Amino acid sequence: MLVLTKADIKKVFTMKDAIHADKEALRMYAQGKSVVPLRVNIDIPKEQGQSLFMPAYVEELDATGIKIVSVFPKNIEIGKPSVPAQMILMDGKTGEVCAIMDGTYLTQLRTGAVQGAATDILAREDAKIAVLFGTGGQAGTQLEAMLNVRDLEEVRVFDINFERAKQFAAEMQQEFAHFNTRIIAVEDGNEAVKDADIITTVTTSRRPVFDGTLVKKGVHVNGVGAYTPEMQELPETIVQQADKVIFDTKEGVLAEAGDFIIPMQKGIVSEEDFEGDLGQVILGEVKGRETEQEITLFKSVGTAVLDVVTAHQIYKKALALNVGQSVEL
Repeated sequence: MLVLTKADIKKVFTMKDAIHADKEALRMYAQGKSVVPLRVNIDIPKEQGQSLFMPAYVEELDATGIKIVSVFPKNIEIGKPSVPAQMILMDGKTGEVCAIMDGTYLTQLRTGAVQGAATDILAREDAKIAVLFGTGGQAGTQLEAMLNVRDLEEVRVFDINFERAKQFAAEMQQEFAHFNTRIIAVEDGNEAVKDADIITTVTTSRRPVFDGTLVKKGVHVNGVGAYTPEMQELPETIVQQADKVIFDTKEGVLAEAGDFIIPMQKGIVSEEDFEGDLGQVILGEVKGRETEQEITLFKSVGTAVLDVVTAHQIYKKALALNVGQSVEL
């Protein structure tokens, strides 16, 4: 059994690798080549947190696995990841555990990458300005993914804590200096979105984080943070006005995401208003952006097929490069 730390994963796997892995994962999901039960969510009210258990089997890769991930927003106050996790990868032919890896970084990587995949496929090619809402544990890879798929001149970072936004922007400016993109903290999220080409939200907010009536035609919006029926970081106007609405998985989003459950309950939108899954766009079964003026919207709540496919590719690369620690139990 191979044990892989965050440092080990970074040695063998880039964001570009992860974006490719996520596109493959969603393709396989759309083709019915995976078994992905809806994840089990256990509320931990005492800590305002949740623990999630996410299993999947991917026939094409002969791989199965389960990620155990928790979402504890208050962890950021004590300097710990707000999304701690471990990934257990198993051999699909024997059922044996072949690897355990840092699921926190895997989650950050594949979650950033699925947004990167959607932005690559749906955003305008000439996108130059992006806005990122949220600076928690997922934010760094969300930013990295956007930078990898579009030649951005400026990324504006908003957080309810402006000091935290300034610190995050300064750290990211240094880490991603090679992209030659200005990364700046902003105090007014509504002002920031007015001329933005890409908007990515990665918060646990229960109310919309910006005014959807302010966005311009041609914008691409990614809703990545809200993942329960009570959370709603996307404005209902965007959900209603978007020309193309694409999901990581329709089954997961409509079962779990308040961004869509709430406006559907109000009768603002219905299931007929949504195009389908990103995997179907990749396969050419569903149309993505067709004009520069269209508003496109991508919503992700995460799916274990992303974890298993990404973990499997990390594991194969680590074996080939002799990275990680082998353990016998």
